[in-house]
Amino acid sequence: MERSLIPTIAIFDVGKTNKKLFLFDEHYNLVFERTARFIETVDEDGDPCENIESLRLSIFDSLHEVFTKRQFDVKAINFTSYGASLVHLDEDGRPLTPLYNYLKAYPEELQDQIYAKFGGREQFLLDTASPSLGSLNSGFQLYRLKQRNPEVFKRLKYSLHLPQYLSYLVSGQIYSDMTSIGCHTALWDFSKQSYHDWVISEGLIDKLAPIVKGEAVFPATFPGSNYSVGIGLHDSSAALIPYILNFKEPFILISTGTWCISFNPFNNDTLTPDELNQDCLFYMTYTGVPVKASRLFAGHEHEIQLKRIADHFDVTTAKFRNINVDWEIIDDLQTRFTFDGTSLAAFGQRVLSDFEDSIVAYHALILDLVASQVVATNLVLGDQKIRRIFVDGGFSKNNIYMNLIAKTFSDVEVYAASMAQATAIGAALVMHNHWNEHTIPSDIIELRFYRGGES
Repeated sequence: MERSLIPTIAIFDVGKTNKKLFLFDEHYNLVFERTARFIETVDEDGDPCENIESLRLSIFDSLHEVFTKRQFDVKAINFTSYGASLVHLDEDGRPLTPLYNYLKAYPEELQDQIYAKFGGREQFLLDTASPSLGSLNSGFQLYRLKQRNPEVFKRLKYSLHLPQYLSYLVSGQIYSDMTSIGCHTALWDFSKQSYHDWVISEGLIDKLAPIVKGEAVFPATFPGSNYSVGIGLHDSSAALIPYILNFKEPFILISTGTWCISFNPFNNDTLTPDELNQDCLFYMTYTGVPVKASRLFAGHEHEIQLKRIADHFDVTTAKFRNINVDWEIIDDLQTRFTFDGTSLAAFGQRVLSDFEDSIVAYHALILDLVASQVVATNLVLGDQKIRRIFVDGGFSKNNIYMNLIAKTFSDVEVYAASMAQATAIGAALVMHNHWNEHTIPSDIIELRFYRGGES
């Protein structure tokens, strides 16, 4: 008897380093995974950048592989990728330029031109809810193309953010998506809920594709294909989707990694100058709703200071992987030192010989990081009563960190959240109704509750 095929959704999760293809079944179990890495190329200035042609070919090679696997029936495809990267297409849909790196140095004079013409720097940043980030403000990349390479700009039909370019490769449809437009691009005026005046005045609006919401679905271009194709999503917004769909009462998600980002989907109050100066910004949900967020470079700082502690006390960094909180050490440190969170670099200024051993020093490091995290998270709390705080990513597995967060936010429920491939699952969930006959499982996110400082 012939075995029935497993209905699946294919998700391309394109990071800076790893390009992954996941297949999930109807219960969002991972049933297939493929990973690729490409050697970077360089742009015309010799700056490193993504190899757009290798990426394009990899998408088709990966799809060809899964379509030849007899056990899977691919019902839908979606994409998620890092933001702030534009693919500039000509009339025939071919890239006109390299895929410029969002870390590429940006000419300050061009940036200042825009600020000067449109209300001044502070007002412009407030209107667009975008900290001044150079090329990470992807709208400025398009402006640089117009100013520095006008011949190419004339030939330009559309500029697509990377997730929408990947979707276009399979659907043939050219659209923009709110999760990509709404994330530190300097394109969107959050006070007007439309493109900022500068985008229209400078003629960039004509180079931007029509906007659809993140749940938009298109048919595939391949003849005989019966699967649906999603519009593609910005990765940070995609990772928030499982929480938005599973939890209706107000919550904050602290997504931890190199950057620790506090998302509050229930706070879209206008940014203040003070919040903007402390690295607050807006992201956008897949339905186009602003999400206030704050960023902290805490994972990066943890890595640097962890090595400093290990070197000073002549131990390996592996020693600190599974340390449980010691409240006697915490109490003693809080008696001897001040942990006010005013500077993320506070621990870097501390004298390591002040600590009896490496374990005490590590407790002090986490106390400093949590103090800064509390300041950053408080920036997005807003007026609405928050019921839960979820912490996912690397610090969710750190017992000292989680206990200190729970003790500080003792009036709300604090959970360490664990979900494999959160970004990819988010991109799958927005297409749920287009391919999946089951209800969304309630156990996608594994939670561990911390009460007042005790797990």
